[in-house]
Amino acid sequence: MTVVEGVGSGAPAPPDGPLRRNRDFLLLWSGASMSFLATRVTAVAYPLIVLWHTGSPLAMSVVSTASLLPLLLVQLPAGALVDRWDRRRLMLVCEAGRAVAVGSVALALAAGRMTVAHLAVVAFAESSLAVFYRLAERGAVRNLVHPLHLPAALAQNEARGRAAGLLGQPGGVLLQSAARWLPFGFGVVGYLASGLSLLLIRGRFQQERAARADGTRMRREVAEGMRWLWRQRFLRAALGYVAGTNVLFQMLALALVLRIKEAGLPSETLAVVVGIGGVGGLCGALAGGRVQRRMRQRTLLVAGAVVWAVLIGAMGLTTSPVALGALYAGTGFVGAVFNVAAAVYQVRVTPDALQGRVAATAGLVASGTNALGAFTGGLLLAAWGALPTVRAIAVAMAVLALMAFLAPDLKGEIADDDADTPVGPPAGARSGA
Repeated sequence: MTVVEGVGSGAPAPPDGPLRRNRDFLLLWSGASMSFLATRVTAVAYPLIVLWHTGSPLAMSVVSTASLLPLLLVQLPAGALVDRWDRRRLMLVCEAGRAVAVGSVALALAAGRMTVAHLAVVAFAESSLAVFYRLAERGAVRNLVHPLHLPAALAQNEARGRAAGLLGQPGGVLLQSAARWLPFGFGVVGYLASGLSLLLIRGRFQQERAARADGTRMRREVAEGMRWLWRQRFLRAALGYVAGTNVLFQMLALALVLRIKEAGLPSETLAVVVGIGGVGGLCGALAGGRVQRRMRQRTLLVAGAVVWAVLIGAMGLTTSPVALGALYAGTGFVGAVFNVAAAVYQVRVTPDALQGRVAATAGLVASGTNALGAFTGGLLLAAWGALPTVRAIAVAMAVLALMAFLAPDLKGEIADDDADTPVGPPAGARSGA
């Protein structure tokens, strides 16, 4: 597929064919599917292994926090480097590095030498490389597909992530139940398969760009992406709202694990809950493209938070795996719909030369506080237990819904009809010094 100068650079020519015949996109999508599946499998294994081996919610939160810290510490430099470096080569390095990291855990568990410190270090390394991979992949999609196919491509990417969660989370639970090292052995296979798919792609992952090697210039480039995003009032306000909801969902994920344990249910019960919940996320991803064309972002933000508050509150009333799974499915459906709409909006309005930095800054604001959510969740769970924590999360989500409804900046989004015109400088241009 010919590299597109910019999503909003005039009326594009019709695509050569349907998205399903785009060989390069299909290779990227399928390889990333294996990568995401591997990540989901290992992610659910970390807290389970720690909790069932140590019995300590605080130790579980330490490892979870380590896996989330890169969202706070690595995002900004990763965004600048993704905009500098060759995206394909960077993604290959990420997959090789993650295979080595999780492979070391598989070997340690097989030898009976697991330590919390080792798991925390590997979780941090795996998550750091995942940040680079995701930023590079999102920028690559824009260049491998036709502008008219972008919403469908990003909707398929969201569906891929949800399907990975649907299969990977219960799969991770079952694999670690069979043998503690198996989830990480699977991770090695997934990352290697993803790397192979990258080698088969013929298209270019980015537009031409000038080489930049000066450290001071790198800091300026990071600041450039931050300034561009700051000028977008709607995005700025929406990201603050999303940051709050992400903190709450990190707490909820840990509370769900402990709630099942406190109820005396076997660890395999978690596989049932997340499996049912994953169906809702997958359905939401498949519907996300259509919903994105029919609803405004502000409506999704406010209505989504209200629905989340109700569903999370109901989780405090039952320990039935099927009921918990159904409620979890509802939260996943709403989240997936919003993720598709948000991805299309951000990619469309951001110039290609700023994709990595803007996505990184947005990720830092929206997800950088996830580590705070995991750590706070561990403290609350240790002090209160699962049930009071779940109820507190529901109340906090309702407060966020009210704040989103009242926020004046959330009324200033760009209409979908105008979203093809980039906000700010054209692709390749620089804003500011």
